[in-house]
Amino acid sequence: MSLSSAAPVRNSDTPSRVLVVDDEQYIRDLVGTALRYEGFEVTEAATGRAALSAVTTARPDLVVLDVMLPDLDGLEVTRRLRSEGVRVPVVFLTARDATEDKVVGLTVGGDDYLTKPFSLEELVARVRAVLRRTQPVTAESQLRFADLVLDEDTHEVWRGETPVHLTATEFNLLRYLLLNPRRVLSKVQILEHVWQYDFDGDPNVLETYISYLRKKLDPLGPPLIHTVRRVGYSLRMAEARP
Repeated sequence: MSLSSAAPVRNSDTPSRVLVVDDEQYIRDLVGTALRYEGFEVTEAATGRAALSAVTTARPDLVVLDVMLPDLDGLEVTRRLRSEGVRVPVVFLTARDATEDKVVGLTVGGDDYLTKPFSLEELVARVRAVLRRTQPVTAESQLRFADLVLDEDTHEVWRGETPVHLTATEFNLLRYLLLNPRRVLSKVQILEHVWQYDFDGDPNVLETYISYLRKKLDPLGPPLIHTVRRVGYSLRMAEARP
């Protein structure tokens, strides 16, 4: 089997793709649902050979890989990927918690190691951390949507050719919206990711900062931050009226 090591360049409009490999349907469903909820695009496989095939067809940005599989175990799958020059990051799932097992997993080319049972919150956090650590650094430190540009390295924002001066909190809020374009984000999701609930108990803090962003962005072009009643907010173009 010939596997290409080339990885597509990601942008803010494209969700990261994760391949979840586990022979237990329950685990695949649980992990897949959690990752999809967090905005990832998920493909699933139940065996080692199916995983190798899925890496070729789905071209994931990361693989969540069970070590104990019915045909090729996760370590052998990783060895074969690495021998073909495929550098896709791998997060191992395993019931083995001995130090030597973890060392073997990392030695064959794994990027992280999570022992069952695990919390879904920790799994999602580790997936994000590995993606941040392993995705290639390119000139695309910029997140873009429509004519809106945010540079994560310089902490600068533009709307078209006009610079937009934001506070640290406004910048973090806009960054989270740009990481999830067109998704409807609940207020709880936004508070958790931007404030980590450190907002002095003020239930209106999110609405206040959304208002600040709109006042700075809307005069420069069509509104991009839309309220979805009883749900939350979404960064998207306004629907054309007939």
